[in-house]
Amino acid sequence: LMATLAIYLTYSRSALLGLATSIGLLALLKYRRLIPLALVGGLLLFVLPQTQEYVVRLLEGFAGADQATQMRFGEYKDALILINRYPLFGVGFTGVPDIDIYLGVSMLYLIIAENMGLIGLAIFLLVMAGFFMMLLRAWRRGFEPGLEAILLGYGGAVCGALVSGVFDHYWFNMTYPHMTVLFWLYLGMATATILVQKSAAEVQA
Repeated sequence: LMATLAIYLTYSRSALLGLATSIGLLALLKYRRLIPLALVGGLLLFVLPQTQEYVVRLLEGFAGADQATQMRFGEYKDALILINRYPLFGVGFTGVPDIDIYLGVSMLYLIIAENMGLIGLAIFLLVMAGFFMMLLRAWRRGFEPGLEAILLGYGGAVCGALVSGVFDHYWFNMTYPHMTVLFWLYLGMATATILVQKSAAEVQA
C-alpha cells in the first residue's frame, strides 16, 4: 500500500501504468475475484476531487497536449532518424558518429534500437516473449504456494517494467545502471523460481 502511494506521489504516468499492468497480471492469473474491486478503484481515481490533478495530467499525456509529451514526440522522430541511418547494429554505447543526431529517447524499445540496432531489439523482444511463454506454461502446471507468490511478484514486476518502458528509458540507460540490473535480476529470479518448481516436480514424480 505504501509503495503504491509512493508511486502515485511521483506523478509519473509511466510508473502508474506499469503498476496497473502488474496488478492486472496478478489479478488475471490468481485473484480474478478482485478485478471488480480494481475497476471500482480505477473509477474512484477519475471521480475523486483529490485525484483530479493527476487525471488531467494523465489525459493530457494521452492526448499529447502537455509539454513533456510533445518533447517525447520530438525524441521519437529523432530516434527514428538515427535508427534509419544505423538500422542493423545501432551506434553502440559510446556516442553517435554524426554531429546532427543524438543518443537518447524516452522509450525503452527505441533506445535499445539506437544502441544495438533492430537486431538487438529483435533479440530483446524474443527473450521477453520466451520468458512469458515459459512463465505461462509453468503456471498451468501448478506451483507450491510459496513459489507461486514469488513468481507472481517477479513476473508482475517484469511485465510492469515493459509497459512503463513504452514511455520511459530507465530500464535500459547506462546513466542508471542499477535500474537495468534490477530489471534483469527480477527476470532472472522469476526464471530461477520456475526452474526450482520444475526440479521439485521432477523429484516428486
